[in-house]
Amino acid sequence: MLYFLQELKSRNELLFWVTAVHFLLACIYYLLTKISNKQFAGANVWFKPFKFAASSVLYLAAMIWYCAYIPHFNAAVFTWANIIFFVFENGYIGIQAARGQASHFNLSTRLYSTLFACMGAAATGIALGAAFILVKYFQSDFPELATPYLWSIRFGLLIFIVFAFQGFVMGGRLSHTVGGENDVRTLPVVKWNITKGDLRVAHFIGMHALQVIPLLAYYIIPNIVGVIIISLAYFLLSIFVLVQALKGKPFIKMNLKKA
Repeated sequence: MLYFLQELKSRNELLFWVTAVHFLLACIYYLLTKISNKQFAGANVWFKPFKFAASSVLYLAAMIWYCAYIPHFNAAVFTWANIIFFVFENGYIGIQAARGQASHFNLSTRLYSTLFACMGAAATGIALGAAFILVKYFQSDFPELATPYLWSIRFGLLIFIVFAFQGFVMGGRLSHTVGGENDVRTLPVVKWNITKGDLRVAHFIGMHALQVIPLLAYYIIPNIVGVIIISLAYFLLSIFVLVQALKGKPFIKMNLKKA
């Protein structure tokens, strides 16, 4: 782990420290879920900023790692764009959590509508940035990378981009729940609905292809055929979970009584 952190810092020091700050925030937010009873929409207000901060850590660390492989890549614009996008989005989510108000789908005032639109713009910028890196991965040669690992990064980026844009399905509906109103009965930590369809599940699974597939290729899958099979299986799983949610079916169905 120490080697990984040192290497990550050497690849992009500025973005490394931004990632470290998000990791610290994720730890603080998780601690707050344990010591604060403040609720919003049936859940502790600090779970949402915790999830977003933790997800940001995984994304930023992965992109620091992958961008360093690209020959003659000037990371300055990509770095500062991501800093602006992530600081704004996570900052707004954290502030709204502290105030006990919604960040996403909040159109209650002109200001909140504008900020929600800005969050959508930030998410689009992040996805387009990943698409730019994917193009670079097809335009460049990587003789130092094993072929299965190289293609795992390409597939991971591609699936990430598809399911990053899937977030607009939730934005268009102004809800992540399908088949009824939001329900307080959810899975621990992730807070996915256990009685209705939840579009966040496919969003989560698909976007984390960015980490899962390259890790499998680097440590477990030794050949390109295996990488293609696991990437296809991962993509189909994400699609299946999305279709399941659109039909109003929960990812994991549990029959629990309302509190």
